[in-house]
Amino acid sequence: MQESEERQEHPELRELVVEASRALARLDAERLEELALSCQALTQDLARADAVERALLGRQARESVGDIAIFARVLEATRANLNVMNRLRDLRAGRLEYGEPQGRGWTRTESGHGDN
Repeated sequence: MQESEERQEHPELRELVVEASRALARLDAERLEELALSCQALTQDLARADAVERALLGRQARESVGDIAIFARVLEATRANLNVMNRLRDLRAGRLEYGEPQGRGWTRTESGHGDN
């Protein structure tokens, strides 16, 4: 019974990661913010945790490694998509010219005669 109460008070790390992945896929910013606050509270609780609680969280972390790795990839893909969307918005707004970043620091690597 006590373990059930602990799970309600501190949901398993794996459940947090899975739900965060789903919220990110739905672009549910409100739920992501709630989950971020839950993770922050979990981190603070860990600082005050006793050896038993630390062992429990350690076990949860080990069991969640795969889910955490997937979430990290989803975050990276989302970050890349956001960068593309921001770049397109800047291009459309005229704040950025096409090829500007590619032009900075560019040096010619061929002779210019077509003989490479």
